[in-house]
Amino acid sequence: MKNVSKEIKAGLGFFILLLLCPLFASAQGDLLITPHRVVLEGNKQIEEIVVANIGQDTAFYSISLIEYRMTEDGNLQEITEPMQGEKFASPMLRFFPRSIELAPNESQVVRIQVRRRPGLEEGEYRSHLYFRAIPKEEPQGNETAATDTTGIGIRLIPIYGISIPVIVRIGNLSASCTIGELALEQKEKESPVLKLVLNRQGTKSVYGDLTVDYVSPTGERINVGKVRGIAVYTPNTVRRFSMPLTVPEGVNLNNGKLVVRFTDANEAKPLVYDEKELQLP
Repeated sequence: MKNVSKEIKAGLGFFILLLLCPLFASAQGDLLITPHRVVLEGNKQIEEIVVANIGQDTAFYSISLIEYRMTEDGNLQEITEPMQGEKFASPMLRFFPRSIELAPNESQVVRIQVRRRPGLEEGEYRSHLYFRAIPKEEPQGNETAATDTTGIGIRLIPIYGISIPVIVRIGNLSASCTIGELALEQKEKESPVLKLVLNRQGTKSVYGDLTVDYVSPTGERINVGKVRGIAVYTPNTVRRFSMPLTVPEGVNLNNGKLVVRFTDANEAKPLVYDEKELQLP
């Protein structure tokens, strides 16, 4: 076999992309996005999203809309074939620009607009705005020479991305959520883990914060866990969730109780979806 060891960019025509796409985070790598979710309901038609480069190098990003499905354990899977009950917002969304270039510490506004078509069925429509990093092109001549001349050289180019949900609500929608199947898992030399199920009811998704307090037999109350930004998207009705607890020294989870509360993310006037107690043995 002839020696064909060359870098991909040098002319073999192979190009491998390693796609890493963490979801539901407001920051990934050197990209910061605010807000980290968009809800267009009532008379609201436009939202401005601030995208900032907090890194030390100039960054390039393409912007597109993509569809995701949430699994019961909260993971997001790209949709290839829609299932019953899934409604997508992308056909009624417009956004600008479609790509951005940001110098270090530079920010830019991306505007997204909804155009509701007449006759649309009431309900919640969701798509995700996806910011995909574009790798910087290396100048010709800067490639590192391959040292192995007996095979094919392959360069993996990481491509990072972040997506935020864009939700369009049509009609007078409502939702509630209850906590179920509470269980505490304790293993030696590991943090205790609280397992639970969020049960969503209604015509729209829920999004909120989960807090856990330990209440001792004498009534002393100590916060041992808090997770912000937990979503249960339509059409899902169940989300299974596990959260490690931070237990201060001297606190014994073999007595007393845990008080678990799920509230919406409205800081001005938070709504309590549900509160449950777990008696500890």
